[in-house]
Amino acid sequence: MPLAPQSVLFCCDFNAVRSPMAEAMARKFYPRRIFVQSAGVRNELDIDGFSVAVCAEIDVHLERHKVRSFHDMEEWGDRIDAYDLIVALSPAAQRQALEYTRYHAIDVEYWPVEDPTGLGETREAKLTAYRRTRDQIRDRIIRRFGPPDPPPSPKKNAATA
Repeated sequence: MPLAPQSVLFCCDFNAVRSPMAEAMARKFYPRRIFVQSAGVRNELDIDGFSVAVCAEIDVHLERHKVRSFHDMEEWGDRIDAYDLIVALSPAAQRQALEYTRYHAIDVEYWPVEDPTGLGETREAKLTAYRRTRDQIRDRIIRRFGPPDPPPSPKKNAATA
């Protein structure tokens, strides 16, 4: 397994489905080891409700996610070249990420993850597609970065210690 980076940027097309899932899971799994953000090639959508729902099933919360593009991040002062690794979850995001490697020494990995949007005719069929994508991302994160960190120990009360 390659060394775990200290900072990772996950990216996809709109930062509304796959990359927010990856960002939120990686933050939950590695809160003290890896700084994580996500971005999209474009930012024309809001966070996807099905993504929010299937991540909540595994206690990963996306309700407060703010969609952002690479361009937004740079405008807000977040330097893309400060990341050790960019993980692209779509072909368009991979192309965008590779543009940054022309000028900066950033590792880029492409993880082909199914885009669940547009799949399924019923609510349950759509949820099944989104769960499949969530699980693909979760499994890939754990394979790449190792087992999740143990949860922090509860603080002992001085009166009971």
